[in-house]
Amino acid sequence: MTTTHRIFFEPAQRTAALADASVHLVVTSPPYPMIEMWDESLASQNPLIRAALERLDGPAAFEAMHAELDRVWEELVRVTTPGGFVCVNIGDATRTLGGAFQLFPNHARILSFFQKKGFSCLPAVLWRKPTNAPNKFMGSGMLPAGAYVTLEHEYILIFRKGGKRVFKTEAEKQHRQESAFFWEERNAWFSDLWDVRGTRQGLADGSARDRSGAFPFEIPYRLINMYSVKGDTVLDPFLGTGTTALAALVAGRNSVGYEREESLSEAIFNTLDTKPEVLNQVVTDRLERHRVFLEKRTAAGALPCKHFNPQHQFPVMTNQEKSLRLDFVTRLERTGPLVTAHYGAEPIPFDQPTPLKRRLKQPVLPF
Repeated sequence: MTTTHRIFFEPAQRTAALADASVHLVVTSPPYPMIEMWDESLASQNPLIRAALERLDGPAAFEAMHAELDRVWEELVRVTTPGGFVCVNIGDATRTLGGAFQLFPNHARILSFFQKKGFSCLPAVLWRKPTNAPNKFMGSGMLPAGAYVTLEHEYILIFRKGGKRVFKTEAEKQHRQESAFFWEERNAWFSDLWDVRGTRQGLADGSARDRSGAFPFEIPYRLINMYSVKGDTVLDPFLGTGTTALAALVAGRNSVGYEREESLSEAIFNTLDTKPEVLNQVVTDRLERHRVFLEKRTAAGALPCKHFNPQHQFPVMTNQEKSLRLDFVTRLERTGPLVTAHYGAEPIPFDQPTPLKRRLKQPVLPF
């Protein structure tokens, strides 16, 4: 099996290289309107944004920023296949302009756009971002009527284009079966509250760091496994440092990324150039976690699992997991802005110990 990963260093307001209905899943985190770090990037695309900010008109700036994002969302409407999904990680903003402090509800504005376009709005995920800040309140401290709730979460909005996806051919059905996830993963992933730590951005260029808001690998990796199958195409129109493309690569999906800041090219290709043995830690970790789950289940005196996965040689909870197959990256090739990944199966006997059995922690990826 092979997958390809294409990068375009141009704005995603027009994805001319993509055909209609050619993308199965979109996973992205756009610039957050009314968060100051994104002011210059958004204002450079639309003079109405800069004018509104200069006259301290928060509502006008908010709407002008979203009007610019709408141009990208319009492209997603075109390129997403019927039954495909769009997942948008977005945070609301709080800001004081002209002496007035208020919330700017980015998630609600994006929800409204996709609803008007006929997409089905599905239950969203609240991504709770742990913080070590000793002072969590904003405003007047311990005195009533002047303090504000601190935002400690972001949204992962989930939309579907049209009805449920249909898998018609035998090949499509096989890809779906091989793309199954573990029963215990389903219980964690399909909760509406995720506790996932943020990521440090490994960017040497300070100016590039200011323009990047990378989310942690775990966020796109979960979403890609939840809402696509092997061989699908995943699009990120705000690629940043390339996290979505890397998650798609590890999951055995193709990807396309758009990034208007060409200064991020080195960071993107450094991300995609991660050594296969490091990438395969993600796969090995999933297999090892399942083995630990089985051990704990046995120790608790639960009934044995009724089903068996012959590919990975261990019991599984449900019949749908019998064909689950996790592939390992064997080789990466790069030709210009195109990265090709090659895969192979590497079944691990159930009784074979691994270092991850002792560690069981998320692998450290280079971004």
